[in-house]
Amino acid sequence: MFSKTCEYAIKAMIFVAQKSKEETRVGVKEIAKGTDSPEHFIAKIMQELGRKRLVQSIKGPNGGFYMTERDFKISISDIVKAMDGDKLYSDCVLGLKACSEKNPCPVHFEFKEIKKRLIHMIENNTIGDFNEKLDSGKFFLKNE
Repeated sequence: MFSKTCEYAIKAMIFVAQKSKEETRVGVKEIAKGTDSPEHFIAKIMQELGRKRLVQSIKGPNGGFYMTERDFKISISDIVKAMDGDKLYSDCVLGLKACSEKNPCPVHFEFKEIKKRLIHMIENNTIGDFNEKLDSGKFFLKNE
């Protein structure tokens, strides 16, 4: 569904949000470790998220990434669009360029319903919502 970059970005944002609740800034190494993600990849992703103003950062010895209350209202779709563009909304699941309602691929109509539910989920859930799910103790962000 999402690119690896997008998956890592969503996990990183949720991790930073968790730490930001504790008023803590986190560095790339801690984000990578806390999300079970490659450090070099997280560095690039966090830089891009910062450039697109989806996460805040401060340079220096006491610096790192953090989120404000306003940032907790960022929808998952904002992250998906920042990392993957609008491919989820328009591309064929099989990668066909000519797939459409008039010229459907073999899975077009079945996948259309799945895509509709996925889009609804990412547009109607925020980083803050996922943060609350982690707080409940019923969900996890990293394989132990």
